[in-house]
Amino acid sequence: MDVVDGEMKIEKEYDQGFRVEHEGDDHQGRLPESSKIKKKKQKMAIRCDQQYTTPPPLDLPIKFRKRIRALGGSDIALVIQKCLFKTDVSSDHNRLSIPLNQIRQTFLTPQETEFLNSGDNKKKCSEMEVMLIEPPLRRGTISLRKWEMKKASGSVTSMYVLVGQWNSVAWRNALREDETVQLWSFRINSKLCLALVNRRAKSNGYFVEF
Repeated sequence: MDVVDGEMKIEKEYDQGFRVEHEGDDHQGRLPESSKIKKKKQKMAIRCDQQYTTPPPLDLPIKFRKRIRALGGSDIALVIQKCLFKTDVSSDHNRLSIPLNQIRQTFLTPQETEFLNSGDNKKKCSEMEVMLIEPPLRRGTISLRKWEMKKASGSVTSMYVLVGQWNSVAWRNALREDETVQLWSFRINSKLCLALVNRRAKSNGYFVEF
């Protein structure tokens, strides 16, 4: 305990550093609410940055290519590679978000884009039922929609989402927050289909397929 300019000050350890408090401070060693919010935003920013600093995406695994070809599929394209957020694996949300600004190449026809744009909002929006091949090569169907998310600032963020059976997909494949997944598109007789690949980052910076 030190005396500085006639005032007693107490040093309290916090997160491998020191925070100085005046005697009588009622925070009891806790960070102010504004600091907590700032730290949370910094953590989110780091996680977002990590999505763009991961190694270049690997090609679609051979077993997926063989499966797609056996089904008569073609026009294979990588839609998105993303780190799963908490909301992507939350049973309360039941959806996988596909932000438009992270889509690597166009995977919808002009007609499909127009159809998905015709929805009013999340409760009344157009949706497409598409085939989904999961990591163990299991085939199922899932709904593709487009959402317009309004932020507190008033701006609007657009994204596609996989909904409907997404909780079941996440549970069957043991998807977890912070894992990296890829979503690929392909066509069977011009009909849109999707394939989900689960990739986990290893310590050497490369991906291992699950």
